[in-house]
Amino acid sequence: MSDKSKRQFPRASSYKDRHGRRRWRFRRGGVSVELGTEYGTDEFIRRYTEAESRANGPREIGKDRVRPGTFRALAVERFKSPEFRACTDGTQKAARQILEPFLQKHGHRLVRDMRPQDVRKVLSEKAETPSAANNLRKQLRQLMNHAIALDWRSDNPVLVVKPYKTKSGGYHTWAEHEIEQFYEVHPEGSLAHLAMTLMLWTGAAKVDAVALGWQNVRDGRIEYRRRKTEGQGGDLIQIKIKDPLAAALRHLPSDALTFLQTQNGRSRSPNGLGNLMRRWCDEAGLPDCSSHGLRKAIARRLAEAGASAKQIASVTGHRTLAEVQRYTDAADREQLSDDALDKLSNRTIPQQKVVNLRGKGGEPSGKPLKGNIK
Repeated sequence: MSDKSKRQFPRASSYKDRHGRRRWRFRRGGVSVELGTEYGTDEFIRRYTEAESRANGPREIGKDRVRPGTFRALAVERFKSPEFRACTDGTQKAARQILEPFLQKHGHRLVRDMRPQDVRKVLSEKAETPSAANNLRKQLRQLMNHAIALDWRSDNPVLVVKPYKTKSGGYHTWAEHEIEQFYEVHPEGSLAHLAMTLMLWTGAAKVDAVALGWQNVRDGRIEYRRRKTEGQGGDLIQIKIKDPLAAALRHLPSDALTFLQTQNGRSRSPNGLGNLMRRWCDEAGLPDCSSHGLRKAIARRLAEAGASAKQIASVTGHRTLAEVQRYTDAADREQLSDDALDKLSNRTIPQQKVVNLRGKGGEPSGKPLKGNIK
């Protein structure tokens, strides 16, 4: 490595992993990011640049030219707060991307002056894309909560403004025939089959699925913490390896760094896996299906099997029952209703007296029913 390279990437340091392979890591100001095994490649440079941006923190939005009390100044404080830094890289990046257009237009305005009608006006600019408007509302709500924590104001005007109604129920939940159709096109032994089975039988999001490997297997279980909640004290998820998943993992080399690694032995990126799933689903004639829908599919399966909300959350890693409910909305309601009525039929019900519901001339009699079911 030349002196010029050292000057170009001064925060990159090397170490050897448990397989004796040399890897590189960025470290600065509490920020630690893996850079891969190939020094100076395009992927290395991309990761290094993003890590350097994180380490620089709030300066990305103009720390040197902010005016006290403005939204830009508030964003600076928010982005360097311990709560925000505890979020995953993806969550931080998404928050910055959502807020940056708002800060470009309104960053000079004073936080103390914001009223509910101002919030409505800002959101109305995204009325044609209600999901995007709701995402901005969420970030503004968190931003104003931080203003309260800093004693910049005593109320949150965003809370008064209701979110936009959306027609979409979120990501499409895979149905059983869609799962079968995918497997028909992508047989056992293919990367597509492995990725599908791994996510379907663990409920792991793609950001977690790409990181899973033999190091996560203990006593017949896959153990991991969701990246989305690990900074918030997320619980350890322990998934028993059932036969379909065991069969898919059986052919993988024991020294594989991750189950879904590339042919060059590198860890696959979440976006890379998402792009592959999009291609695999299209090849299987499943345009509505996606990797995230597999999390909803396992929740649906568990609900249909009679699992409780708490049991489902122990698999999916959701932290609230409301989140579980949202994921199980696609459960087979017909089957569930049949099961519910079967339970009622199995009970001893007092004989109900049949009454004439119609009076003379075929008109309703108006008399109340007798022998109500208790």
